[in-house]
Order: sequence, then structure tokens, then C-alpha cells
Amino acid sequence: MAVFNLTPSDPSTFILMGIPGLETTHALISIPFSMSYIISLLGNFTVLFVVGKEQTLHKPMYLLLCMLALTDISMCTSIVPKALCIFWFNLKGITVGGCLTQSFFLHAGAMMYSAVLMTMAFDRYVAICNPLRYATILTNARIAKLGLVGLMRAVLFILPLPLLLSRLPFCANHIIPHTYCEHIAVAKISCGDITVNRRYGLVLTFVVIVLDLMLIALSYSLIIRALRRMSSKKAHQKALNTCTAHICVMLTSYTPFLFSHLTHRFGQGIAPHVHIILANLYFLVPPMLHPIIYGVKCKELREKVGKYTCRM
Repeated sequence: MAVFNLTPSDPSTFILMGIPGLETTHALISIPFSMSYIISLLGNFTVLFVVGKEQTLHKPMYLLLCMLALTDISMCTSIVPKALCIFWFNLKGITVGGCLTQSFFLHAGAMMYSAVLMTMAFDRYVAICNPLRYATILTNARIAKLGLVGLMRAVLFILPLPLLLSRLPFCANHIIPHTYCEHIAVAKISCGDITVNRRYGLVLTFVVIVLDLMLIALSYSLIIRALRRMSSKKAHQKALNTCTAHICVMLTSYTPFLFSHLTHRFGQGIAPHVHIILANLYFLVPPMLHPIIYGVKCKELREKVGKYTCRM
């Protein structure tokens, strides 16, 4: 109950307001939040369980799918439980250390997300453009190494964000008008100069995310060129079908991220609660849809999930 006695000037605590302007509907908003979170956990843990149990699924493609599932789980878990505490119990307080930790994990998860999607594009490129060398180029060990490189990149690039926040002075205002500790949202309540925070955030967006998108675009341009050279219509269709799931996952991942990021930085006339809802969609919708997309598009995975479902 002590959290209800917090004041905006408490030096050891930030106060997350949830969705300002929609406080009266927080209980209603919590329904899609909680349902999306439950579906995300069930779907992604099912993928991890089935791939782990089935030796026939111990392939690079499914190892990447497990990486995506782990990233999905970590991302939505970094924000949804705290958001539900705000919506259900009005528990808005979060320690400064807890806020910086949350900020690190959610932004590192987003960068790891991008690295996994980029590696998936490379996987599809090798599978279609160099099918005879696929088994030698992309081994499970090499995929694991690429995943480790992506994780190290995320940690090294995101670690400065909480460090930059920790150096900022926070005077009387400790109220964050958000459901989670997003870097710029926290920086904006500081009474100090946040120019470095803004610039570093833009560097991360345009150097890392845009670079990943460019490499993904390069992979698919090479894939399209290879598809146009195929004489067999059946082979053309089969190769195209292997890319469908990855393309759908990219659309559900990058679209809300870029839209939310651009509106947050440049959409000055948009209501604050719209910014916050869009920002939350990035952490709610993709983790919920990814297991469904791959479950529908990947026949082998679908059959294995069906096998375990029928046993229950």
C-alpha cells in the first residue's frame, strides 16, 4: 500500500502513469493487454517445447524460430506485467534502478529482434540461391554463433542508454506519462540537457535498424533475381512459399515499430495517448502473431504441434 503514498518528488522512484487521458478505461484496456500476453506466452512456449522435443526440427530455420520466440517472450514480459499492475491495482511506482533495467531489456530485445529477422532473411537467401551449399553454409553451430553476435551487438549498443539516463538530473518531476520506461519518455522528464540522449537514440534507429532493413532488402532482391531465373513453375512457387512466413513476420514487426517511432518523434499534433497505444502495440501484436504465422505457414511445425495437441 505504500506505493499509493508516493509523491512526484520522491527521489528514489518514478511514477508510470499508464495511458494519460484514458485512466477511467484502464480496466477495459487491460483486457486486450492480458489476452495478447497470454496468447504470446502460450504460442511461443509451444514453439520452444515442440522444437526442443522433436529431433527432426533441429535445423537452422527452427533454431532461428526459437530465437525469435525467446525474443518475443522477453520483450512482452519486460512491459506487460508492470502495465497490468498499473491498470488493475494502480501500482504506478517503479524504482529508478528498476526503470533503467526495464529500459535496457526492452530496447535490447527490440535490437535483438531486428538481428534475428536479418539472419532469417540470410537463411532464406542461402536456401534459395545456394540450396546445394545450404547444409554446409548454415549449420546449427553457425546459426548459434550468429545469434550470439546479435545478442552481443544488442547489449553493446543499448548499454549506453541506461547509462545516459542515469547521468541526467531529475528535479521535482518524476512522473513518466507512459506504461513503461521508454528511453526518450524518461529523458523528457529530466531537468537537464537531453541532446545526447536524443542523438544517440536517432543513431541507433537509423544506423542499426535501417542497416538491418537494407541487408534484408538486399537478401530479397537477390532472392527475387534467383526466382526469375527458375524455369520450373513448381520450384518457383515452392521457393516463394518458404519466404512468405518471414515476410509476414517482418511486416508485423517493423511496421508498428517504425510507425510508432516516427509518430513519437515527429507527430507533434498527435494526442499523447495515441503515441503510447502505438508504442505498446509493437510489444503486444508481433509476439502474439509470430507463432500463429509460422504455425500456419510451416507444414512440418504445424504437424508436430498437432501431434502433441492430440495427446492432451
